[in-house]
Amino acid sequence: MEFERIKEIIVDTLACDEEKVTLDADMEKDLEIDSLSLVELHMALEDELSETIPDGEIGKLHTVKDILDYVNSIKG
Repeated sequence: MEFERIKEIIVDTLACDEEKVTLDADMEKDLEIDSLSLVELHMALEDELSETIPDGEIGKLHTVKDILDYVNSIKG
């Protein structure tokens, strides 16, 4: 999956500023994601991938690049 698609999902799901979503953006510090937003992002990624992501996996990822790498690792 491309960075631009991940960025679009994050912006749509979290209603955050598009300019803040960079590969190095920290989910908690830069994007101010909370636990509810994390669940929403988890569900949005599952919908996009048509795959189940184990509970808690997204919470282990700290940056947008971490999410991109994780998504690409499960999509093979």
